[in-house]
Amino acid sequence: MIISRCVFQCYSLDDKIRKELYMELKKGINFGGWLSQCSHTKERYDTFLGKDDVAVVAGWGFDHIRLPFDYNVIEDEQGNEKVSGYAYLDNMVEWCREYNLDLILDLHKAPGYDFNNAGNMEQNSLFTNDSLRKRFINLWQKISARYCKYENVAFELLNEVVEQEVASLWNSLIKDAVSVIRKNAPESIIIYGGVQWNSARTLKLLDKPAGKNIIYTFHFYEPLIFTHQKAKWVPNMIMDRDIQYPGTMKYYIELSKVLGYKGKDVTDTSDADMGDSLIRDMVREAKDAADSAGVQLYCGEFGVIDQAPPPDTLNWFRDVLSVFGSNDVGYAIWTYKEMDFGIRDSHYDSIRSELLKETSKN
Repeated sequence: MIISRCVFQCYSLDDKIRKELYMELKKGINFGGWLSQCSHTKERYDTFLGKDDVAVVAGWGFDHIRLPFDYNVIEDEQGNEKVSGYAYLDNMVEWCREYNLDLILDLHKAPGYDFNNAGNMEQNSLFTNDSLRKRFINLWQKISARYCKYENVAFELLNEVVEQEVASLWNSLIKDAVSVIRKNAPESIIIYGGVQWNSARTLKLLDKPAGKNIIYTFHFYEPLIFTHQKAKWVPNMIMDRDIQYPGTMKYYIELSKVLGYKGKDVTDTSDADMGDSLIRDMVREAKDAADSAGVQLYCGEFGVIDQAPPPDTLNWFRDVLSVFGSNDVGYAIWTYKEMDFGIRDSHYDSIRSELLKETSKN
């Protein structure tokens, strides 16, 4: 990769904050379901994705891939390295280099932490267990030592910390992880987000970074009642009707009440016309937090389930991409293939070309 292609200047709204980042990370896509949220078998690793898929992503005009991977791909339960698992990450690094793509290595599941165990502090004990904290730091020491020589690789510390009560402990773990990575990779991009599933509204709880080349990330699936409609894994989700987009906030507030805590970002919003107003307000809050910290803002996941009406899905993407564009927010769509959100799958056939055109506008 040619470094000069990747260097760009990041400016805050008042043009006083100026950072150099050696990656643009403007528009990307997730490779979900390959090395995370999957059956961890050699067959899965060998057949789900490959070099040809990297070529497709490059052909679509994306500039990077976000690669979720679980810790047990690269180490056993005693913390011993799995050479065969690292080979899959090595291959992806080289394939991305060949196609002039940047790559985010996203630790999706860590020893003692899994976003699927939301609220279960006995299972999600990473933040309160000293041995697990040390293992987390040691894992990032190994990863950063292995990939620090690649200018196209960024490190994302942990996907979707859920519990708000661990916000201060998360800040402490971030500081320790960044410190050990910087010993190996003083210039590499390091990415992390807030609590409550990387909510746009919790970036303000993060401590201001001490160094450079840090990016704040958030995930965006609002209104969840639309983007996750008929999702069997969401408690109390409405299953017997299509949810439309756009609509009024009154429409989304009423529907979102059944989701309880997961619908809170919508139900706590005043009644107004929908369109991009909720999206713009939430991204503005994230942008303000990033500007205050002097860092770039990035959306690591956003997308619409394959149960939603395709025309409404395209409407939602248009609004989100427009807001991201006007706020200088890079992004990675969730996701490339399957996982109920795959934009390569048949559900997206009728809108895929238009969706890709929208990504080229922003």
